[in-house]
Amino acid sequence: MCIHVFAFRWKRAVTEEQKQRAITEIRQLQGRIPGLRETWVGKNFSPRGQDYELGGVMKFADRESLDAYGAHPVHQELLSWLMPLIEPLEVDFIA
Repeated sequence: MCIHVFAFRWKRAVTEEQKQRAITEIRQLQGRIPGLRETWVGKNFSPRGQDYELGGVMKFADRESLDAYGAHPVHQELLSWLMPLIEPLEVDFIA
């Protein structure tokens, strides 16, 4: 099993609607990406969050599934509008 952890800092002028759209669309990846077993995403409330306002965790069946996720068309569609809005941090590891 592989775990993918991510956190986003929002760039200026990002609206609450855009932030909510990101949460909704990340949750909707579940069932559309082969090997993606579980998805959690939400607003960060930690005072130690270093301005990362959104965080999430995804569980993949294996490293091959995680590797394929990056190029998957559904993921790429999300990234096409999301990447200009964020400063992301990502961590991947085998559990």
